[in-house]
Amino acid sequence: MGDSNHAFNVAPSLLNRDFRADQPNQKWAGDISYVWTREGWLYLAVILDLHSRRIIGWAVINRMKRDLAIRALKMAIALRQPPKGCLHHTDRGSQYCANDYQKLLRQHGFQVSMSG
Repeated sequence: MGDSNHAFNVAPSLLNRDFRADQPNQKWAGDISYVWTREGWLYLAVILDLHSRRIIGWAVINRMKRDLAIRALKMAIALRQPPKGCLHHTDRGSQYCANDYQKLLRQHGFQVSMSG
């Protein structure tokens, strides 16, 4: 869904396809998808806790905007208040590589992980 052809920095894949987590707030994953409705396309950003497999943050909007992913992340942070070192894994889409998204991750002490 995201545009991975951009000039932003990308992070290595620290997750290394190990989607198991021994406890909550150890590993989070984010993604963006879209759903067709009678009103047109809706874009959905989610943050998933890999321990419980529960969605802990989400945002929906009718057109793709960079703040969609940020809104989902802020919801997850407010709900869970993750400890420093929580792994945050996404694809290399421009929404996740953008400076404002990365700044929010740094402010909350996340380890950043990305895959293609």
